[in-house]
Amino acid sequence: MSQEAKFSDILASSVHDLKNSLQIVRSLIKTLALEYANLERPEFRVLDFETARMNSCVMQLLILYRLDASHFKPLLEECRVLDILEEVGCQQSLQIQLRQISFTVECSDDLFCFCEDTLINTVLVSIVNNALRYCRQAIRLSGRQQDDYVCLCIEDDGPGFSSGIMAGTQGVKSSELEKGNTGLGLHFASTIAELHSQGQRRGFVVIDNESTLGGARFSLFLP
Repeated sequence: MSQEAKFSDILASSVHDLKNSLQIVRSLIKTLALEYANLERPEFRVLDFETARMNSCVMQLLILYRLDASHFKPLLEECRVLDILEEVGCQQSLQIQLRQISFTVECSDDLFCFCEDTLINTVLVSIVNNALRYCRQAIRLSGRQQDDYVCLCIEDDGPGFSSGIMAGTQGVKSSELEKGNTGLGLHFASTIAELHSQGQRRGFVVIDNESTLGGARFSLFLP
């Protein structure tokens, strides 16, 4: 085994350990926040949000590593879209509660898609984390059939995607990096979307500022 390969494996193992530690910390934060809910301490909100962001980044990096090393292939199964969207809300419940965000899910209970739900969950949680960072009061998740694709959509009432992010097809600009916008979440989302295919059709991502809530809109299309 080459020195480079050894380092990659050690790095991946370290990232995995970090992910497990972050999950333990997040669980403790949630327990403490609920125990001291009457004190309305904003520190719990900040702690939960930042550890959620770190956990999401670590998960994305670990999956991208496995994809690059050919250690990972998606297992596509028929999944109910409403279950996927509601699980994302459940995972973000503490942040939603602490920030008093209006969080709605709109999807018919008979809409299904073929996907690996854990991958799609990681994508959606990452985008919702970003929406929580910039929204004012509301986030909306929805699912619908659009032609030969199932569209999973996340909208917020924030300022919308910046021009730098919208032009991110040529890489993330330095001005965006300075703001903490690495572009990892959107790169990860596009990578995972393209892993989902049926025949000649592949999944894809669209971002715009056409949200019904007035802010950013992220759309994930699965064939």
